[in-house]
Amino acid sequence: MDAHPEESPDHLTINVTRHDDPVSEVTEADAFASVRKYPNIVVRGPLFGLAEQRRGDRPRWRLLGELDSGFPQMARDELNSHLWFMARDDTDDPAARRSLLDAVARLETEAVDEVSACGVRYRIVRADEFARIGGGRLEPPRATDPDDDSWDLDAPDPSRTEGFVVDHAAAVGLSEGIDRAGLLQLAYTAARFPEDVRADSRRALTTHPGVVLLPTTFRVVERKEATWSMVTGQHSTPQGARRALVHHLTRPVPLPDLPGMPELPAWMKVDEKEAALHARAAKKFTARRRPDELVLRGRRFEVIRVERVMRIGPDGPEKSRPSDVDDYGPSRIHPLMDEKGNITYGS
Repeated sequence: MDAHPEESPDHLTINVTRHDDPVSEVTEADAFASVRKYPNIVVRGPLFGLAEQRRGDRPRWRLLGELDSGFPQMARDELNSHLWFMARDDTDDPAARRSLLDAVARLETEAVDEVSACGVRYRIVRADEFARIGGGRLEPPRATDPDDDSWDLDAPDPSRTEGFVVDHAAAVGLSEGIDRAGLLQLAYTAARFPEDVRADSRRALTTHPGVVLLPTTFRVVERKEATWSMVTGQHSTPQGARRALVHHLTRPVPLPDLPGMPELPAWMKVDEKEAALHARAAKKFTARRRPDELVLRGRRFEVIRVERVMRIGPDGPEKSRPSDVDDYGPSRIHPLMDEKGNITYGS
């Protein structure tokens, strides 16, 4: 802190404030109780997404989507599409369209984590996903987590991540401030991570010394002897994850036998008896109010609370690391367009 004797920069400031309203007090008490019960954390790995910074927003950034991609290139492709559709649909100005398309052209050929277009900075941002654990169990949803009671499997899952403002110096409650202080030195140390991954993680403690907690999400996992496997993606509410579990059990996708093709193996077909068993289990599950566990023929499904921490440096959120691997590289994913909006299909 000696380098900033007068005032700490935003990426080093944790601004804790106290709210005296009853809801905040209950939420704080719930958070402290949960951390005592689930004192340790298990890091799953990185997630990637998009953020933008408009003129006058510095040092703040705004998330543009869910931040749920498992690889940097998936997020780059998402940005490619975002800018291409902006060029097609959101402007009639040839100069603005050309600026957007120039950024798209870079993303088609280079594995870049930041581009600028029309005066806006766009960045591929990185966060680590983790869950709290205690007594051999991952933390379930908290009573104060935003939730609903609908069992409509087609109900939308409103995002709490899209539009989230990444602002390290924004005021937070006492429990979040303590959580963030405790995460400042979080790094990959387990032997299951390759050495280059651990080295990049240690380096990030210096290059991006601040941390911000993103909105909590929820997943369904299957608990096994000494580990867990994911069953669903991330959801903004516990009930969204519960609905996803019911969907997983009751709406399997059957694969038909096609004429002239070999018969499908049994494991790829929908077994009617198994489907009926799943339907009965789902019915019992939905008869309960906000259940967080389902046991089916010895298989244990749990709704868990998942947190994401983003590291922040002097220039904002961390980008991808050299050790973050991709399964594929950049490519053209949309037709060519000129600055007048004319689209050319084909090569």
